[in-house]
Amino acid sequence: MLLARAIHFDESDMNVYRSPARTGEWCISGGFEFSNFTEADLVGKARQAFTNGWLGVETFGRVTFVAVTKIEPSEIDALVDALAAHFVAVYGAPSTDAARPVAHEEIQQMIALCSEQPPNTVLAVSRELSDVGVNEAYRSIESREADLAQFAIHGSLDGG
Repeated sequence: MLLARAIHFDESDMNVYRSPARTGEWCISGGFEFSNFTEADLVGKARQAFTNGWLGVETFGRVTFVAVTKIEPSEIDALVDALAAHFVAVYGAPSTDAARPVAHEEIQQMIALCSEQPPNTVLAVSRELSDVGVNEAYRSIESREADLAQFAIHGSLDGG
């Protein structure tokens, strides 16, 4: 089974998100956070989170890129429980028992997205508001397409 973990290529997420996700934490789309947003809500760091932030299911912070990797089935239940508790604490769900099926579905949607990708694929999300709600699109960068030179800082060690 595959799911996605937060990755950082640089420190930019620490500056652009109100609460950045921790490197290595499991992530989902988290688009539900924006279901009642209007253009007026899309300012500053909220705009950045809306436009291209994945949701970490441990810190509930945002991250720009995730990488597809193997997850053990035993880890899924803990993620569902954490997300259900988040639904109660932040969104007013009546109980974790009531929220658990919705949390399970959110995790399963991400598993389905990741199952279409080879391990180590980097994923990006983009969102836009439309007349019918939030539209999400996903882009993948396969590990064979990524070149270290895309992320390396070039220079010399002698200061020149």
